[in-house]
Amino acid sequence: MVASNGLNASISPSLLPNQKQPPKQWGAMKPLSVAGPTEADIQRSKELKKFLEDSGLYESAEESAKREEVLTRLKQIVKDWVKELTRLRGYSDRMVEDANAVIFTFGSYRLGVHGPGTDIDTLCVGPSYVSREEDFFYGLHSILAEMKEITELQPVPGAHVPVMKFKFDGISIDLLYASISLLVVPDDLDISNVSVLYNIDEPTVRSLTGCRVADEILKLVPDVEHFRTSLRCLKFWAKRRGVYSNVTGFLGGVNWALLVARVCQLYPNANPSMLVSRFFRVYTLWRWPNPVMLSEIEDGELGFSIWDPRKNPRDRNHLMPIITPAYPCMNSSYNVLASTLRVMMEQFQFGKLICEDIELNKAHWSALFEPYLFFESYKNYLKVEIVAADLDDLRAWKGWVESRFRQLSSMIERDISGRLQSHPHPQGYVDSSKQFPICAFFTGLQRKQSEVFQEGQPFDIRHAVDRFRHLIYSYSFWKPGMEIYVSHIHRKQIPSYVFPEGYIQSHPRIMRHLAADKASQENGENCRSGPAERLRKRKKEFDDLEVKEERPEKRQSISCQRQSSVSPKHICSRSGFTLKDCSLLLSETKRERYAVIGSCPLNIGMTA
Repeated sequence: MVASNGLNASISPSLLPNQKQPPKQWGAMKPLSVAGPTEADIQRSKELKKFLEDSGLYESAEESAKREEVLTRLKQIVKDWVKELTRLRGYSDRMVEDANAVIFTFGSYRLGVHGPGTDIDTLCVGPSYVSREEDFFYGLHSILAEMKEITELQPVPGAHVPVMKFKFDGISIDLLYASISLLVVPDDLDISNVSVLYNIDEPTVRSLTGCRVADEILKLVPDVEHFRTSLRCLKFWAKRRGVYSNVTGFLGGVNWALLVARVCQLYPNANPSMLVSRFFRVYTLWRWPNPVMLSEIEDGELGFSIWDPRKNPRDRNHLMPIITPAYPCMNSSYNVLASTLRVMMEQFQFGKLICEDIELNKAHWSALFEPYLFFESYKNYLKVEIVAADLDDLRAWKGWVESRFRQLSSMIERDISGRLQSHPHPQGYVDSSKQFPICAFFTGLQRKQSEVFQEGQPFDIRHAVDRFRHLIYSYSFWKPGMEIYVSHIHRKQIPSYVFPEGYIQSHPRIMRHLAADKASQENGENCRSGPAERLRKRKKEFDDLEVKEERPEKRQSISCQRQSSVSPKHICSRSGFTLKDCSLLLSETKRERYAVIGSCPLNIGMTA
């Protein structure tokens, strides 16, 4: 018998009719299990899918059609823009006719897990003679600014990945631009081909990476539909539990996609209910900073830097490396801090315990998505409040502060040698009731669990806060009216506008939150940061919380005031500090600006 490849192919054991083929390997290692779902797993997956549908995570056919229409119009806009630039620069009529730009999507839309109201991540690929700095951020920006369908237009040329944000007929768009080394960009351009990376710079590589990574993910998972359902579920879970935000130091969309895809590879025949459960099982046991990779890291010949801690000292400092599968392979989670990794490990443990209860029919899927009660979880908080002259200025100011907010936690933990732990909250809150727009961010504070601690011992974080303020005021597009206030507050001082109902939640909800932690303790599953001790601390804090059972009264919000109507004495009195304590060492050139930037230096006294 002769095999089709021409080799002598006498019957081998691997080809016997009754013998199983070895399991296909997905990724860099063999599957942990090739078991398929049981009847119970199939039923749980149906229940999970129904829960996600009932939670409004799938958009309607009308919304999908509108997105397609917006993308079609955007494609025509960029094509006309490039043709006009080609004509103005004196190219031949044939070149003008052939001139082209194409639109690609990436992120949740490309992966097929977008929901109602989510933005569309898009990439415009243009020819070599159309630049990002002048043509995209000036020329195309001017065209979009003149269109009545375009609102909230915000260029961010200084971002790590330069982007233009706007709404097109109410659909949020994040638009990147990449100029590749072609005079004519074909409509059928294969962006996965490494040839698109020839003769381009690093910012352009980063702009192309999102699309290339999304395509690779879909190629590297065993079952795309199971991947999509599991990813949709876990992104929803991450948002409910307060750990969805790349910019704040947690994980963003691509990070969650890569983590879920790796679990799909490890359990190639599992259905969504199994994959969600095994997701938590895998990552509670994962030994960070061992990297998560969907494929072997490719060291290409184009000379671009890849993630390699053996060669790159900076890569050795990454705490939770999640590596992109497309060349050049990068760590997509470089923003993760020690504090945010600790919080995520706690939440993975929470998810693991709930999934175990679901598999034992002791809980329903809704229990997994119980929101994390951030404002009931700590006794001490830092409030970072920002103001601006109008909503447009606040939008730009908020984006800058948000992009640097995680560094406050890093500065604090570094200054206090980790004795004071911080938990940045990924959401900003806007108080629109004031004369000038106000937005606030919050960081929860607690002493390290193993720290030897004396009652009332203060933590001096004034130097960290001052460095953070100086960092914020280095904003290149700062305008008069853009100010920042940093203050230490207790739980009872949290402004009412952060709560949907205008007041702090009542005890029954808090008790459910405590019950979940208690289940963790009783099951004996201890995560790295010690949930049992955290439970005792949180229980004591909740006991101190005053809540009215019948008619909770709305409390007045605590907000900053304008420079023209505030004095340093008043600023300090709001937080109970003396004017002497609030003196700041400032350079003469920036004294006026910094005189109103914050409530005061912070010596935080914490009780056990």
